[in-house]
Amino acid sequence: MAKIKKDTNLRKSILQAAITGQLISNVKGETKTGKELLDKIIEERNKKLLADWEEAKKKNPKAKKPAPIVASEITEDEIPFEIPENWCWCRLGELGLYRKGPFGSSLTKSMFVPRSEFSVKVYEQKNAIQKDFTLGDYYIPKEKFNSMQSFIVEPEDIIISCAGTIGEVYKLPQNAPIGIINQALMRVKLYNDELSAFWMLYFDYVLKKEASKQSSGTAIKNIPPFEILKAYPFPLPPLVVQNAIVAKLEEVLPLVDAYENAVLQKEELKTALPDKVKKAILQEAIQGKLTKSWRKTTTIEESGKQLLDKIIEERNAKLLAQWEEAKKKNPKAKKPAPIVASEIAEDEIPFEIPKNWCWCRLGDLGTFINGDRGSNYPSKDKLSSNGEIPFVSAINFENTTLRKDNLLYVSQKQYDLLRSGKLQKEDFAICIRGSLGKFCFYPLEVGAIASSLVILRANEIINKKYLYYYLCSDFFYEEIKRFNNGTAQPNLAAGDLIKFLFPLPPLAEQEKIVEIIEQMLPLCEKFGG
Repeated sequence: MAKIKKDTNLRKSILQAAITGQLISNVKGETKTGKELLDKIIEERNKKLLADWEEAKKKNPKAKKPAPIVASEITEDEIPFEIPENWCWCRLGELGLYRKGPFGSSLTKSMFVPRSEFSVKVYEQKNAIQKDFTLGDYYIPKEKFNSMQSFIVEPEDIIISCAGTIGEVYKLPQNAPIGIINQALMRVKLYNDELSAFWMLYFDYVLKKEASKQSSGTAIKNIPPFEILKAYPFPLPPLVVQNAIVAKLEEVLPLVDAYENAVLQKEELKTALPDKVKKAILQEAIQGKLTKSWRKTTTIEESGKQLLDKIIEERNAKLLAQWEEAKKKNPKAKKPAPIVASEIAEDEIPFEIPKNWCWCRLGDLGTFINGDRGSNYPSKDKLSSNGEIPFVSAINFENTTLRKDNLLYVSQKQYDLLRSGKLQKEDFAICIRGSLGKFCFYPLEVGAIASSLVILRANEIINKKYLYYYLCSDFFYEEIKRFNNGTAQPNLAAGDLIKFLFPLPPLAEQEKIVEIIEQMLPLCEKFGG
């Protein structure tokens, strides 16, 4: 059995999409550019240079005025990939100050003292590798610390491992103590701290790999010399876009992490993992975990329960309208009983969902229609390959889509005789005998179903793509197992399908879930290929 490495192709695909602007390139309403951000950083640096010079002149009137900093030129052959128009290329050295730890006799173990109120922490490589500032027991006296101010490290500085395990990046939190870096670390102070999350993402993905290639070490690899490191091209998005990219990765990378540590046979890796990741994504989606970060920054006025009430209200309005129409032909037509939301017992609930979601049943969301099983049901001799109306069965389904190359047809006359089982565009046709749960989202204007299928005609309010992904999920198949009453042949009834549990988010969140899924699944397919 082989353990999946952290650096999987799927993870690479997601990070590559992030740093090249394919995961998120623009944010709605964003008007600023990466070039404007770079200009602002350089402007602030020049202001500080002038302020420092003015201060220096008080002590030395002949102090030389510094030359203004200007943005570096990036030649075309240096650019490693295309970026969106509102991004810009700059160099790593233009974004912050970089400092490697002291060498040789500047810091030795003989200088270390026990921890006390008179000592200062020495940060080690393991702090960066394990992302934990509390590790380590090395301290130096405050007197020694005062003579090593160029190696000082403070909260919100970034430290990077520079030898052996190179390129591990860690931003010290606000509660980390001031200290110094040792020989195996590099410290970075960014000119704009808001860059830190995207900067670390880029360094972790691109520069760690490049550093390994160009490192000056042999047996032990080292971060490249500063003149090489600081010259690396850096793709700079506007700050709002940077934040959106980082937020998106916080949503999707945990789903990848869940499977990077899975144990699989080496030969199964390419075929099994993408499917497992896809299933994990869909399960996280219907549990509300995929949009956890999004909910923190979004105000949703409508709850899942309010949406359900609206759906049922619309269904009742439609029933009454149909009854009013029926009364014109038959004054004695019976008034339908109003639809009410299904009751769900607490012991039925299989997992927790967000507070503003609600549990309902599949039958609450629309109408289920059986195929015609009466005398008008078309026999084999009434089906042909060149008729007028498609006659759909499970053999026409392939990966939730309708295969048109093997369709059979009925005549318009035969179709008109059917009392039920008539498909409309964007109906779900679901198999309830044999291949249980196999389905397709019907793309044609009209059609008829075989008796082994049932139609789910969802209410117009619900996002049909969210419903589609529910039907693709493992949870839907778990519900099938719960209700399967087949023996020799698996079998369900429409009356069973309406009882299936359904986690209902607010409509805005349904749309967000669909957006995230549709960004993630192509990356799964790419990994599988």
